[in-house]
Amino acid sequence: MAESMKGMKRTCRAAEVTADMIGSEVTLMGWVQKSRNKGGIIFVDLRDRSGIMQLIFDSKETEEECFSKATKLRSEFVIAVRGTVRKREGAVNEKLATGSMEVLVNYLRILAESETPPFPIEENSKTKDEIRLAHRYLDLRRPDLQRNMKLRSDVAYYTREFFHDEGFMEIETPMLGKSTPEGARDYLVPSRIHPGSFYALPQSPQLFKQLLMCSGYDRYIQLARCFRDEDLRADRQPEFTQIDMELSFVDVDDVIDVNERYLKYLFKKTLNIDVPTPIPRMTWIEAMNRFGSDKPDVRFGLELVDVSEVVKDFDFAVFKNALSLKDGSVRGINVKGQGNMGRKQIDKLVEMAKGMGAGGLAYIQLKDDGTVKSSFAKFMTEDQEAALIEAMKGEKGDLLLFAADRNKIVWNVLGQLRLHFRDELGLTRKDDFRFLWIVEFPLLEWSDEENRFMAMHHPFTMPMEEDWDKIDSDPGSVRAKAYDITLNGNEIGGGSVRIHQNDIQEKMFEVLGFTKERAWENFKFLLTAFKYGVPPHAGLAYGLDRLVMLMAQADTIRDVIAFPKVKDASDLMTEAPSRVDQKQLDELGLEIPAEE
Repeated sequence: MAESMKGMKRTCRAAEVTADMIGSEVTLMGWVQKSRNKGGIIFVDLRDRSGIMQLIFDSKETEEECFSKATKLRSEFVIAVRGTVRKREGAVNEKLATGSMEVLVNYLRILAESETPPFPIEENSKTKDEIRLAHRYLDLRRPDLQRNMKLRSDVAYYTREFFHDEGFMEIETPMLGKSTPEGARDYLVPSRIHPGSFYALPQSPQLFKQLLMCSGYDRYIQLARCFRDEDLRADRQPEFTQIDMELSFVDVDDVIDVNERYLKYLFKKTLNIDVPTPIPRMTWIEAMNRFGSDKPDVRFGLELVDVSEVVKDFDFAVFKNALSLKDGSVRGINVKGQGNMGRKQIDKLVEMAKGMGAGGLAYIQLKDDGTVKSSFAKFMTEDQEAALIEAMKGEKGDLLLFAADRNKIVWNVLGQLRLHFRDELGLTRKDDFRFLWIVEFPLLEWSDEENRFMAMHHPFTMPMEEDWDKIDSDPGSVRAKAYDITLNGNEIGGGSVRIHQNDIQEKMFEVLGFTKERAWENFKFLLTAFKYGVPPHAGLAYGLDRLVMLMAQADTIRDVIAFPKVKDASDLMTEAPSRVDQKQLDELGLEIPAEE
């Protein structure tokens, strides 16, 4: 039967017991990790969020009632104990901070009993995600997840501390706002008071933080909850947290400077890692040409090589067709040491390329025995083949892979193959943190689906002044004052200098296909505010979940979020989303179509 803890007060957490406390009496409380009854001695590992302490119940030294009670202990029982700290009499456990000590218990209370949990409470659990997430309250007891939650808490604390000392004000923005076009799909909230009208949950505080700049709060920061109704993957959730900031009277370098100091401060405080500054910068076009990605992982090679000039005279239709396109190219990567790869493995790579939109994948194998095997050998002379191998810096044992199509497809295919070989060949370490700024993004990108230009970031991004004269003649070539901060092949944050002149903003809406009436309908409050003196301003937002995931060296952001959703945006523990009763629907004026 569970007992009260009345009269007992915890003196410290389990792993806070130190060698200086040997001989002292302590009171500890927590969960039973495991219990081992050796007859006259019972060993119990007591676990709390700080770690584990070994408890000893000795029939020769522990009172009979206490020892008898200890025989009933099972995994996940919640207990309170009082006892004396002493050196371990048995072998020292080097894996534990408290591995050289134990507590000889003289008093025990069982605060709560537990049924056998559906999976072991242990690090790096192999239990299926579905089972663990359905019992997340148990999953969160695992030491590795508790370390992640502690890291997340520390990141939030040191973030607020740094930006407070830099003169930023923390200001909350509304959760219930207006639905606006562009970006991802909104989560909508029906209004009971305004039947037929809807709020939208914020995808970001973008418009509000720009309004705060209009209001004179020249340095804003917020740990903002955001919502996007989009397809999920390992690093996406329908609800997430941004470290969101905006600054007035600044340009690109000012934003980058304060954020480099922030990252340096944060990593030193939380992980004791020194981030070298200044962080390298790379233009968007260089990143795409070298790595096939605007969030390149620069911890390893396998860089893309443009061989369009080398192959322009090859009698190979695939290459000729690609080079006939306005934005077509032929590029390759050299995968060192993989020249003897079997045909089945190469066929899998070809299928991967097709799955990314390419027509296929051409290759040259430079085998260890000196022979050369190529999928397009009959379409080139020996001299042409030699020139291509030289351009790729090919050597014995190398595998040369080529993609030919529009740049967008070529970049994607070879960029994804880089990452495939990174993981397949183990070319990187998670504890090697490599930051990189990507700058000078295109302002616009063409959408075949929409048949119009779309804002690559958002409609309020300032173009680079030297490109603005091309906005009508060649809008796709206009660069933006936009910047992303990347870490190990992940975008962890992004932002831009904002448009603060009405004429530029109106032109931007025009290029995006907005009529003046539609622009005012959707953004009236912002455009009206811009009539009353707007300072130049810029901002940046980090994905806090993704940042902590990388810092924790976790595989998914679910491991750094207390109660995450699964791939279909449902919560297996609470079974949300769920149906609501008819009365609630009636109050909101909503009708659910009958299922056929």
